[in-house]
Amino acid sequence: MNSHTTHHLPLVLVDDESTVLHSSKLLLSGAGIKSVITLGDSRNLLPLLEKQEVEVIVLDLFMPHLSGIKLLPKIVKNYPEIPVIVMTAAQDVQTAVSSMKEGAFDYLVKPVEESRLISSIKHALEMRSLRRHVNVLKDYLLTNKLEHAQAFSSFDTISKKMHSVFQYAEAIANSNEPVLITGETGVGKELLAKTIHQLSGRKGELISVNVAGLDDTFFSDTLFGHKKGAFTGAIGKRKGLVSEAAGGTLFLDEIGDLSHASQIKLLRLLQEKRYYQLGSDVANNSDVRILCATNRDLHQQMTDDIFRSDLYFRLSVHQIELLPLRDRKEDLPILVERFMTAASQSMAKDTLSAPVELYDLLGIYQFPGNIRELRALVYDAVAAHRSGQTLSLERFKKAVEKQQQAKQTQQSKPEKVKNDRLIMIPGKFPTLAQTENCLVYEAMRKANGNQGVAAILLGISRPALNRRLARLHETSE
Repeated sequence: MNSHTTHHLPLVLVDDESTVLHSSKLLLSGAGIKSVITLGDSRNLLPLLEKQEVEVIVLDLFMPHLSGIKLLPKIVKNYPEIPVIVMTAAQDVQTAVSSMKEGAFDYLVKPVEESRLISSIKHALEMRSLRRHVNVLKDYLLTNKLEHAQAFSSFDTISKKMHSVFQYAEAIANSNEPVLITGETGVGKELLAKTIHQLSGRKGELISVNVAGLDDTFFSDTLFGHKKGAFTGAIGKRKGLVSEAAGGTLFLDEIGDLSHASQIKLLRLLQEKRYYQLGSDVANNSDVRILCATNRDLHQQMTDDIFRSDLYFRLSVHQIELLPLRDRKEDLPILVERFMTAASQSMAKDTLSAPVELYDLLGIYQFPGNIRELRALVYDAVAAHRSGQTLSLERFKKAVEKQQQAKQTQQSKPEKVKNDRLIMIPGKFPTLAQTENCLVYEAMRKANGNQGVAAILLGISRPALNRRLARLHETSE
């Protein structure tokens, strides 16, 4: 699969009037479309397409030597992926209908309004980009391989679901469209954003900013910058992050915390590719790709009128949801090994080994802080370890016990609790012994037969659990 970037492929203007070519090129340059090839002789178009890949063609119909009427079907047949916008002085309906039937993407009548021309070209560019990435995704689904697997080496995972996430991230990496990365705290959203930028091939830098807590003025100043004297204390001009990330990527973390006023400004940036510095009435063009991340439920925020739906749909052209650690516990062994090794080295300790019971214990833990929390637990356990080559379970037990106690407190509130293992007979209430036996069975099942883990789940000592298991064994004989 071709992995080269496509956001700098040129647009081609074909017209026998030099004034039209010159004015159209200036107009497009002002709209941020810098790479434009102009052809005054239509006979040069097909030879150009044989050696040069282009994004969009704007074609006049009536030209000497070789008319656009003859060129259009040849372009559509040989280069169907390239949108062709017809721009001509012919205003009759028959010509317009004929052009559209031949495969023209749009039909514009000269003199064309500037906004109409720019809008048509940008629409064609977006359609070209989406078609390209649909084809790329098809290739990935068929091959089930990563072309740049090394780029994801920072993610220690054997999860098939995570592999699918990487495939999609690689497929959309060189798109110009925004990417919305969602997931709980600590799942690696910023790390994935860095990987996408690395794979994008964009020449500019990756600039990251956490927008949580920024009021509208500070948000505008941070992203767009200001002119000297724009506000009290603005003793000099300042470039914003959009300018610093030109040609690169701007990563906005915690986008779900953005104020309504700032949401509107971000939407304008995405739609118009232009922005204004504070204190300036001159628009600047933007050549930056936007990546965003949030741990918020944006669908619920839209329902509650906290997050704008138009901004959501503009940001989520490409959307990636990273799995919480509890949904990919097959990764626990490799993550624990990695963190144990790193922690031992950073503390100048001998490398420790993990007891088998550790994974049974972690298997019942929910990891609200995900990978970041697991790393903290392992580092804390290594730091507290005093003797032997096997890592102590004490720190992990405390975390699990604390979570289980909180869960039991929550469950003690009046509510209906269903337990499929406790058979309710109509007219007969279960005894305490029956209920206790049910809990013991369930704890042993969740702990995969590990008595130490089951004891933690039940909130009792291991000898107390052993006594209950012995009674169960005697009863069953």
